[in-house]
Amino acid sequence: MYAFIHDLLMDKKGNDIFRLFSGWHFFYILVTLCVITAFYLAAKDRDETAKRKVCSFFIDLSFALYMLDFFLMPFAYEAIDIEKLPFHICTAMCLCCFISRHHPKLQGWYTHFALLGFLSNCVYLIYPAGVMWHAVHPLSYRVIQTLLFHGLMTVYGFLTIALEKNALSWNDCWKDLVILVGMTAWAILGNMLYRGTAGSYSNDFNWFFVERDPFNMFDPNVAPLIMPLLNVSVFFSVEMLVYVVYTVLGKKQEKNSEPNMNQKEQ
Repeated sequence: MYAFIHDLLMDKKGNDIFRLFSGWHFFYILVTLCVITAFYLAAKDRDETAKRKVCSFFIDLSFALYMLDFFLMPFAYEAIDIEKLPFHICTAMCLCCFISRHHPKLQGWYTHFALLGFLSNCVYLIYPAGVMWHAVHPLSYRVIQTLLFHGLMTVYGFLTIALEKNALSWNDCWKDLVILVGMTAWAILGNMLYRGTAGSYSNDFNWFFVERDPFNMFDPNVAPLIMPLLNVSVFFSVEMLVYVVYTVLGKKQEKNSEPNMNQKEQ
């Protein structure tokens, strides 16, 4: 049984490999966009309960896929990849989104986790460095699982912000900054705890790129001082841009709905 599953899930080498902005890359992005469009159009006119169920479905599916991967990794890679512990922003946001979605005391935070989950996973879909580094076939388990996971998290984050009523409020934008600072501290802790672990895991994981940038542009001695602040600044700035777009579209939608309300009253 092990040999069969291993042959099915192992990295497949061959003439065709997954490349940045290749046809396969655009295909995975297109599938994500199609799912977003289909579920948004299907749910936008439904009641709030139905919309919440749609969003919950996608985070539950993302979390299940993430957990299942730990059981399948020994078959696919002959080991469990410690890199996939929830210290990178995408995997950490999966857990945070799942817990905050279902825990009553975190109801005031789940849209903020969803926003960061959307942005971080969307960035990975656009530049999937972790997949490209292995240079495997586009239909290998590694590629399918990784891009499917990030695609589902992107869908969840977008639908949560777009469908749920009053998902973002300027009065609560401080929560986004708190989450980013907490995420940075969490990644630093992970890098400290797992640095120098035994065997094949003995390396610097650089979770959330807090110790060096992904493109190695900064001096290694300076990068640990720059990257934590840079990560927080960049992500928070993009989140505030989303707030602006969300506010503008919301006001535009209110203006469009006013004539319809007046017609109904007449």
